[in-house]
Amino acid sequence: MDENELIDMCLKQNPRAQKTLFDKYAPKMFSVSLRYMKNTELAEDVLQEGFVKVFLKLKEFKREGSFEGWIRRIIVNTSLDAIRKNAKTKFDQPIDDVSYKLEYKDTASSSLETQDLLNLVKNMPAGYRVVFNMFAIEGYSHKEIAEKLNVTENTSKSQYLRARAYLRDRLEKLE
Repeated sequence: MDENELIDMCLKQNPRAQKTLFDKYAPKMFSVSLRYMKNTELAEDVLQEGFVKVFLKLKEFKREGSFEGWIRRIIVNTSLDAIRKNAKTKFDQPIDDVSYKLEYKDTASSSLETQDLLNLVKNMPAGYRVVFNMFAIEGYSHKEIAEKLNVTENTSKSQYLRARAYLRDRLEKLE
């Protein structure tokens, strides 16, 4: 069954097709939600809630562009919604000069595993992690991030610079 047939079957509320769609995309989308959320349980919650939205909004998919990309956007937005609900997440930190921490050093270990890097990102403070994921991984502009998170562009830029400095510091400590 190709992707269009799978979508058509899901639109007809076919449970087997819905399970097939979930099984096909859930592993990748879980890794997306895990990059935003602090732990596995929260990432699983976001994944479930995100797929509920996928099935509810499936009729809105225009079949222009990537279906996986459309699902990814829903998962990212669901992750952001969950973060906004958490009152502990603070983005309103003052901007300071962190560029001194961002000097390039060719000392990063080439043996660093992908999982190690993902763990570093997962353990970042929430504000850093969200902006880093949105800018560096998802490709949002600082203007888009500012709009989605209801912060200023400068706050987004500052959080991204802080995230980079955080990663650089942790990477140097691993060596």
